[in-house]
Amino acid sequence: MTASDISQNCDVLIVGGGINGAGIARDLAGRGWRVVLAEQDDLASHTSSSSTKLIHGGLRYLEYHEFSLVRKALQEREVLLKSAPHIMWPLRFVMPHDPSMRPAWLIRLGLFLYDHLARREVLPGSRGVDLRTHPTGAPLKTGYTRGFVYSDGWVDDARLVVLNALDAQAQGAHILTRTRCTAAVRSAEGWRATLQSGDGHTHTVQARALVNAAGPWAETFLRQQAQSARGEALATRSLRLVKGSHIIVPRCFEHDHAYIFQNPDKRIIFAIPYEGEFTLIGTTDQEIHGDPHSARIDADEIAYLCEQASRYFTRPVKPADVVWSYSGVRPLLDDASGDPSAVTRDYLLETNTDAAPLLSVWGGKITTFRKLAADAAHKVGQMLGDPRAPWTAGRTLPGGDFSAWIGPAQRPDTDFERFLAQVQQRHPWLPATLARRLARAYGSRIDELLQGVDALAGLGAEIAPGLHEAELRFLQATEWATCADDVLWRRSKLGLHYTAAQREQVRRWMGR
Repeated sequence: MTASDISQNCDVLIVGGGINGAGIARDLAGRGWRVVLAEQDDLASHTSSSSTKLIHGGLRYLEYHEFSLVRKALQEREVLLKSAPHIMWPLRFVMPHDPSMRPAWLIRLGLFLYDHLARREVLPGSRGVDLRTHPTGAPLKTGYTRGFVYSDGWVDDARLVVLNALDAQAQGAHILTRTRCTAAVRSAEGWRATLQSGDGHTHTVQARALVNAAGPWAETFLRQQAQSARGEALATRSLRLVKGSHIIVPRCFEHDHAYIFQNPDKRIIFAIPYEGEFTLIGTTDQEIHGDPHSARIDADEIAYLCEQASRYFTRPVKPADVVWSYSGVRPLLDDASGDPSAVTRDYLLETNTDAAPLLSVWGGKITTFRKLAADAAHKVGQMLGDPRAPWTAGRTLPGGDFSAWIGPAQRPDTDFERFLAQVQQRHPWLPATLARRLARAYGSRIDELLQGVDALAGLGAEIAPGLHEAELRFLQATEWATCADDVLWRRSKLGLHYTAAQREQVRRWMGR
């Protein structure tokens, strides 16, 4: 769908197709508002696909006394895990104890708070472990004899954004990707916005309210694109743009736990099982200035992540081991803190009703996106004079309802394995590896992908290993995928498993 396909009038125009924009679009559309979302690039093409991919409360934020943020995030963990068990699942973390970093009693206190700040139904609590005998101690240097294990969750961040956009669309929202809002002029009657698609075509949309969810570009949008009827830029807040970089290396350990490592600079990094064959290590905190588009990992960041991981692992992690890397820019509220790691990750929703309603989203983290969206939808409703009831708590995202396959839900992690068994039973011709990948990616939407297909040949030509024409067409038709990078790095992580030649084959097919 392009900008020219939509009605000229809507209730709410949302600028930004990251997790906050997509989540707000879903919530507003589900409350019956007419919604248009415009994203200048692909969905989740920046910050929201460049996270550490964790649904977590933020254990380290307790040290900065961010109790409200941690509690809010902890409350959301299990809500999210139940909403999309195909792209989110529980993950156990191991913290090797280094007495020179933090005393054991302080860690135990922090984990006690972490276990009890919010109710847990699915995730087990924390406990101490003897790393000399526990399997997670095997890859570590012998000096680490004691550790602590606690629970959080894993998420495919880019797919989480797409699922929110799909649900928003199902509720009636119009999702416009590769469509830039070049101007938004405010008056007492509403917002008159100019949307420009990738081919240069422009279209005007009249909206009663505007939501600025542009992430790292939220401040720039208000300074440069949004303006009053007299052509004046709107007042805005200052953001601190903090780059977080990650490296991916061949698998550092065989078990299914992740590690959280304490560093001498008082920061932490994670080492997480990733895509079966790899370990994901991150993240850094490096303040940047300038266009977030240009954010890339640098040699110092790679060296830092390798050095800190090598303090713990018996087998050192070297820059030459890095097979892939990525960087995301976090838009954090400027609180005058000298340390980027100490800047709050909480969000602020700022409303302005001087003329047509404006809501700007400042900050936030992926774990609290649903709560942020519900709060934002309520505020927009208030500004439009009609606050409507929230609805997303307890609702599944597209593909997350397995009941037609396995009956009532029990636990998100075991529910997925039961669902996968049913997929393999219904489609015995699917190779086991492909069945698991498709079940993970699409959940119960796998029925749409495999409709009418009863043999592997029915999926069409295999463009790259395990990637067939039928899936590529499905992504184009239903998930806004328009180029190879959309498929290889956001709708999936297949790019990590392919050679340059195989990635090029996908590019050629998508570019036909």
